[in-house]
Amino acid sequence: MNLDAILEAILFFKGEPMPLATLAEITHEPKEHVERSLIALEGKLQGRGIMLVRHDNSVMLATAPGAAQTIESMLKEELSRELSKPALETLTIILYRGPISRPQIDYIRGVNSHFILRTLLIRGLIEKTADQKNNRTVLYQTTTELMGHIGISRLEDLPEYDHVRKDTDASLQPEQEKFMTEE
Repeated sequence: MNLDAILEAILFFKGEPMPLATLAEITHEPKEHVERSLIALEGKLQGRGIMLVRHDNSVMLATAPGAAQTIESMLKEELSRELSKPALETLTIILYRGPISRPQIDYIRGVNSHFILRTLLIRGLIEKTADQKNNRTVLYQTTTELMGHIGISRLEDLPEYDHVRKDTDASLQPEQEKFMTEE
């Protein structure tokens, strides 16, 4: 598989801006090769439903402007539906364990939570925050708006908050700590 296809796959999987340096590190390629491949990818995406967006030294995939009306319609429909059971499960994990990384959420749930997190972010129920211990890791936490909506002024007001925190602390084994803090 050529480098531009690999970069496309990485950007699609991550679904968020990625620094060029990180892409070079992941692919084990010099930044110059990554840059040339991104230019090639940008050309291949012309007239397609997605495009490459550049900001500072980061890139990401986004929907093309021509698809905006369709995407907006789909988004309105998605936001009007009730949350799915997996979304509620993920939201509960973030409420009781947040701020928490995606690998930690995935470990607790046992499945990839990328698209559910995207939905919760779009709905404004959760937000991303930087991990003070590891600037490469993104943490997810609930929004103030969600707390107000469910009628709590602090997370400790959630039912059985201390008990649930202790139970999940016990289930998160120390040998997995390194794995769970990597993004």
